[in-house]
Formats: sequence, C-alpha cells, structure tokens
Amino acid sequence: MKRNIVIAAVTAAALIGGGTATALATTGDDEGSARQAATTQLSNDDDRDDDAEKAEKAEKTVSADVTASEAIASALKHTSGTVVSAELDDEEDGDKVVWNVDVLSGDNTWHSVSVDPANGKVLGSHTDDEDDTAQVRAALKGSSVTAEEAAKAAAGKGVVTSVDLDDDGKNTSWEAETRKSGGAEQDWKIDLTSGKVTADDQD
Repeated sequence: MKRNIVIAAVTAAALIGGGTATALATTGDDEGSARQAATTQLSNDDDRDDDAEKAEKAEKTVSADVTASEAIASALKHTSGTVVSAELDDEEDGDKVVWNVDVLSGDNTWHSVSVDPANGKVLGSHTDDEDDTAQVRAALKGSSVTAEEAAKAAAGKGVVTSVDLDDDGKNTSWEAETRKSGGAEQDWKIDLTSGKVTADDQD
C-alpha cells in the first residue's frame, strides 16, 4: 500500500515537473521569437538607412557640376605632377562630397588634393605616405593616356565618379566608375595607350 502511494507521488511530481518544464520551454521560445523579430526589424531598418544614404550620395555625385577631368585639371594647376586617381567621395563630416585627387609629384611625393565639385576650386591639400611609388611609375612607363584623358573617355558611359590606376597584374589600365541617374553603377577599363574603353569583366 505504501509502495503504491510512493509511486503515485513520484508520477504526480513527474507530471508537474514536466508541465513546468513545458511552460518554461514555451515561455523561452516566445521570448526568443520576440528577440529574433526585434533583431530582424533593426536589421531591416539599418538596410533601409544604408539604401537611403546610398541614394542620397548617388544623387549628389550625379548632380556634381565639376566633372572628373575638370577636377583633375584643377588639382594639377595647384600641384604639378602625375594624377594617379580621382574620386568623388564623402568628406569626413559626411555633409558633402568632394573630389579627392592623388597626385604623384616629380620628387616622388604624394599629394592628396581636395577639389570642390560645385566650382572646381581647390579646398586644400596634404602629403601622403605611399609605398607603391615604384610600382606606379613602372605601370605608367610608356603610357600615353593620362588620368584626365581616361576620365574624358569614360564620360561617354555616364557620370564618372572615380578614375584610378590599376597596376596589379600584367594588364595595367585605368579603371573608371560611372553612375547614371537613378544610381546604376558600372566599372570600366581604359587602355593606357589607346584610350579604348571596355566594360570591366570583373564587375
């Protein structure tokens, strides 16, 4: 008789414990789902913020009055040398975009020149430390197309937002990025000797 009572008590305890465990498990799942939903919502909000920032930047770049080739010409009037890259990019405060033009001078000093995209005026410049000077010089040796000419060549494909020397590998060339109204981007390669523009196969 006592044995039956003990078994009944153990069974009841197991049922109660199981019910408690089930209740806890259910509660935990609900909280996990809520956390996951909140995380997903935050992620979606971040994506929307990123998309809005990209759209805003795209609008600024397309509406720039000063072209890449004009920005390069302005930078060279300020600092003589060889332009290796030019990019329309956000300033550090993020409120406006400027042309950042990298110029390699005759004494192998690198200069970063900022040009106003609204009027072409030089906003300032500073020297940079680069370790690929010899590689850049070697890539440009024998070339007949300058960064300014490459930017002009790519301008037929859209608004040029950057032009840069691709000195990696055997097939060195100028690389340019263009953007069309609406934000569509495309990368191009410009031959260093002929100036021929072709779509970047790796884009």
